[in-house]
Amino acid sequence: MNFLTMLLNGIAMVPSVVQNVESLVGTKTGAQKKDAVLSIVGSAINITDAVAGKQIADATSFSKGLGTVIDGVVACLNASVWSKL
Repeated sequence: MNFLTMLLNGIAMVPSVVQNVESLVGTKTGAQKKDAVLSIVGSAINITDAVAGKQIADATSFSKGLGTVIDGVVACLNASVWSKL
């Protein structure tokens, strides 16, 4: 599977991972929940393998970008009816 496909599949799972993490560790801080989501999605994308395979040149920037995606998903979910459930 090429890296772009892995990345898009990883991003596609962010909403469900956010929801699951929220239900599992809802009492934790936002930063702790974000770290949990980043870890799960990062594992799904195989960031370590992608860095080793030279598909990610800057792992720190990649993780920061993925964190921005997670923040955006959380903002959308919080602004929706989902947050009222």
